[in-house]
Amino acid sequence: MTSSQIIWAQARDRLVQATVTLGYPSELGELMARQLKSPKAMDRMTSYILSVHPDTEEMLVDEMLAICDDINAWREKKRSQEAQANYNATLFYRRGVPADDEDDA
Repeated sequence: MTSSQIIWAQARDRLVQATVTLGYPSELGELMARQLKSPKAMDRMTSYILSVHPDTEEMLVDEMLAICDDINAWREKKRSQEAQANYNATLFYRRGVPADDEDDA
């Protein structure tokens, strides 16, 4: 296993353990781990479970979906910022101003 795979597996195991501790099946924790995809997201979900102690599976899934939405919104924001930077660079280039001299324009 690579170090990334080990980190992912450890985060998954923590999430599954937290899920089982609340009395839910381990399969639910494994499904959430696959949906969340990243160790950081899994750790965020684990923290939620340990601090809130949700009463229902629906609360768990709702929080997992909220985390996924946050991640998707962050990715979209980064894509938008990159597209805007490229657009701005194109405008400066067309005006004959090198991209390095943007502040002087």
